Amino acid sequence: MNQIYIKARAKINLSLDIVGKRDDGYHDISTVMQSLSLFDSIEIKKVHKPDYHLKIVSNMSWLPNDDRNLAWQAAEYLIDRFDIKEGIFIGIQKAIPSSAGLAGGSADCAATLLAVTKLFALPLHLEEIIELSSQFGADVPFCVMQGCAHATGIGEILNPLPKIPYVHIVLAKPPSIVSTEDVFRNFRLNEVKKRPDTEKVIYSIKAGDLKGICDGMGNVLENVTEVKYPLISEIKNLMIKQGAEASMMTGSGPTVFGIFTEKRKAIACAKLIKSTYPDLNEIFVTKPYSGFSFKSNTK
Repeated sequence: MNQIYIKARAKINLSLDIVGKRDDGYHDISTVMQSLSLFDSIEIKKVHKPDYHLKIVSNMSWLPNDDRNLAWQAAEYLIDRFDIKEGIFIGIQKAIPSSAGLAGGSADCAATLLAVTKLFALPLHLEEIIELSSQFGADVPFCVMQGCAHATGIGEILNPLPKIPYVHIVLAKPPSIVSTEDVFRNFRLNEVKKRPDTEKVIYSIKAGDLKGICDGMGNVLENVTEVKYPLISEIKNLMIKQGAEASMMTGSGPTVFGIFTEKRKAIACAKLIKSTYPDLNEIFVTKPYSGFSFKSNTK
């Protein structure tokens, strides 16, 4: 096997609470995350050429193709740890918006860890990959595991959850670049007025109760990001008026998602958002996803 393809899945936060700040500056969180059918396509290929080390090629000119890229860092780590002699080519076809709260870079990193491990038959179990992946970012462990999970710590402590009820999800990303570091830097724990009911979300997922999930949802970072980007509130309100069971910002934003039980309503909502806000070019109708798979060949 010389080549492998893997889908790097986006995620949303069904709840996001910050429960404390650590001595190292990081925040302790409690969040329920869900993988989506929206994905980047990742190709990992062995290269049998002298002096060929590592190369990244992408369909997006803005994507770093060096050690600023988390996928590069993941491949470099495995090359060094396991003394991989062949060169590695990484092809990334981006579909997940960047700086969006959807974990696009983390998903690419996670997919690279999984694909390189499989391609080179490295002696790592999934649990080991999840554990080591936290060094690359707080969302990477979940992006390795995928599905639905309750994450605590900085995001690296994962408790898997069952599939959520079948729904359709509309994603709308305002044309803004949001810095996760800036959002957390401006977050004030003592100013939080309303928290998500994460326990209710977890209980309702286990019970298959969509209404309970929606009732418990919430994101304490919304107050920080919405102050700077009021369009977030406008999109949330539009989604609710169009029949969404719930609407919320994911991660540190600025992407807003709405949960719909009917696909036709989800599609109609996406069209209305586009006509109402012509500058929004990143609007998707997707759905929850569980599990992952590889495609490989020996060419």
